[in-house]
Amino acid sequence: MMLAEGILDLQSEIQAIRRDIHAHPELCYQEHRTAALVAAKLAAWGIEVTTGVGGTGVVGTLRRGTSTRSVGLRADMDALPLQEQNTFDHASRHEGRMHACGHDGHTAMLLAGARWLTLHGDFDGIVHFIFQPAEEGGAGAKRMIDDGLFERFPCEAVFGIHNWPGIAVGTFALTPGPIMASSSEFEITIQGKGTHAAMPHLGIDPVLVATHLVQALQSIITRNKRPIDTAVLSVTEIHTGTTTNIVPDRASIRGTVRTFSIETLDLVESRMKALVEQLPPAFGATGSMHFHRNYPPTINDATQAAFAASVMKELVGQANVDASCEPTMSSEDFAFMLQVKAGCYAFIGNGDGSHRDSGHGMGPCMLHNPSYDFNDELIPLGGSYWVRLVQRFLPLS
Repeated sequence: MMLAEGILDLQSEIQAIRRDIHAHPELCYQEHRTAALVAAKLAAWGIEVTTGVGGTGVVGTLRRGTSTRSVGLRADMDALPLQEQNTFDHASRHEGRMHACGHDGHTAMLLAGARWLTLHGDFDGIVHFIFQPAEEGGAGAKRMIDDGLFERFPCEAVFGIHNWPGIAVGTFALTPGPIMASSSEFEITIQGKGTHAAMPHLGIDPVLVATHLVQALQSIITRNKRPIDTAVLSVTEIHTGTTTNIVPDRASIRGTVRTFSIETLDLVESRMKALVEQLPPAFGATGSMHFHRNYPPTINDATQAAFAASVMKELVGQANVDASCEPTMSSEDFAFMLQVKAGCYAFIGNGDGSHRDSGHGMGPCMLHNPSYDFNDELIPLGGSYWVRLVQRFLPLS
């Protein structure tokens, strides 16, 4: 493993920051303490700091040499509304809030890279360190973009990374093209006519209509889209009725849709709309749908993905980089940045959970799990990735 020279000397300092952030988790757009801590560290290291970008976002800018070329490096800062089950010293001190996805670690790795670059600074150009709020459902990336992120801080390309439990420490994974799926939610309302359960002919049963519609929705996946275009349509809730002897007058159906392309998402949504409007009237009922697109698919630029993979291979060797990994159907709002800038999103192995201090919960060390903790061994490796990427992207002439 070819870490940036001297970065291990920063381990204890950055680890302390990471654990402090973990102990004080903040939910989306409430990252005031975290943002202030990040801004203070960057400023103390001589980095130009802009706060309040997209709400609670922070951007640090570091210039070296004479080149006007620039690159953006992004980390997310927010936590999840989850009760932590760990009891080690840096466990969350706030009920119902926890860093269960490792954003504290992502922030720490980017701080490690920023600190090293201020000390050694062997690049020619401009680096923007982007500390983003509200990844967990708040679309903080889009909020920063709408607040002029890339106009105020021009970037030729933008890069992000996420820890991934189950992948060994010392390994990376990425792929050109889609690496994470879109995320959309829907709610369908079936309006029927209530009646006594003993006299169903006097009403219009929305439960019956709902069961037919759920089956029909799956025909979109099996019969409307091309088999090679990936999509998942999951009905996860059906709500209707109040007691056993009454046919209700209304039923609601809720769920999610995930795809790897906007074109497939457009197809699924349009077919759902047609089925919701056309199937219930066959039973005498009516249907309506609210379809909300949360995050688009995360799609890596092929050139920048190859570039990122080459940086990773220099760090850990070719055998420890999966440059064509299997995409995941989970979603990520870094997708908004990749819609407007070429770039690459990748995974860094977080291990199997054996790194956790005594006092961890009994559950697996998986993302969005109350027993999760970020692996601090990743701080020098992730920091070295950011360092080498900057050196390669903005080389000295």
